[in-house]
Amino acid sequence: MTKKILIWLLATLLLTTAPLAEAQQPTKIPRIGYLTNASLSAVSDGLEPFRQGLRDLGYVEGKNIVIEWRSGEGNRDRQRSLAAELVRLKVDVIVARGSGDIRAAKEATTTIPIVMINGGDAVGSGFVASLARPGGNVTGLSNLRPELSGKRLELLKETVPRLSRVAVFVSSTSADTAQILKELDLAAGALGVKLQTLSILSSKDFETAFQAAGKGRADAVLFQAPGPFVSSQRPQIAELAVKSRLPVMYERAAEVEAGGLMYYGVNTPDLYRRAATYVDKILKGRTPADLPVEQPIKFEFIINLKAAKQIGLTIPPNVLVRADKVIR
Repeated sequence: MTKKILIWLLATLLLTTAPLAEAQQPTKIPRIGYLTNASLSAVSDGLEPFRQGLRDLGYVEGKNIVIEWRSGEGNRDRQRSLAAELVRLKVDVIVARGSGDIRAAKEATTTIPIVMINGGDAVGSGFVASLARPGGNVTGLSNLRPELSGKRLELLKETVPRLSRVAVFVSSTSADTAQILKELDLAAGALGVKLQTLSILSSKDFETAFQAAGKGRADAVLFQAPGPFVSSQRPQIAELAVKSRLPVMYERAAEVEAGGLMYYGVNTPDLYRRAATYVDKILKGRTPADLPVEQPIKFEFIINLKAAKQIGLTIPPNVLVRADKVIR
């Protein structure tokens, strides 16, 4: 009888303590790797919307999610080593901001999911097999960078009716450049505009490019040069534009906020907020291969009247009325 009682007590003890032991098991906190080759301060217009997007989905940094922030500060070699570092940390997902970041992350891992924010020509760059079926470990958001180039040129033509020659600042090392120039050639032919292509590879090239645009008798500049060195030189670029007395259309809103003339493109905060939804889906078990790449749904047109006044440019009323934001 005593033996039976002991067995019963032991079984009861095991049954009552098992749930307690399970409850005491530490919950794994998801870890996100965020990779950018620009300085974090230079891309602050997107970081808070990304954090807010996560908060809206119930993720609070430092509480139930950890974000490993990594910035290459413009150094491409460091960019690759940081991508490898995130892989060694075994993060659950890598968020890659631009084309260079996406490529570095993709080269570093074929298994950890990668969410791209500014995918550019994601198919042409080899990041995904198709927008509908990415097929690998990369998915996220395209920014329609090549496709929007023609629209920017069209807005320049409306802003500067006498426009006949446009200097296009690009980077010959960018994966999107070939597609951008293709789109621009089509738009230029329709608008009767001649293009002068100038490559920007470092911050040292800005002054030379503006001088070359002037010598080439350009009436305006289409600024399509990517790179972290651009974000660190925004005020200087705006000053060079004023010095050259050239209207400049930019592909990032931050350049206009820093004194540039015009921006047309994707609403950046919306893009970053939507990136958080991809992180959420992946953390809940979805695979990048089955998550279609999404395209932008919100766009904005910003005009800086201070910059216009500095170069003696009057913005036509029909253009001004279409602006989503006017800096006075």
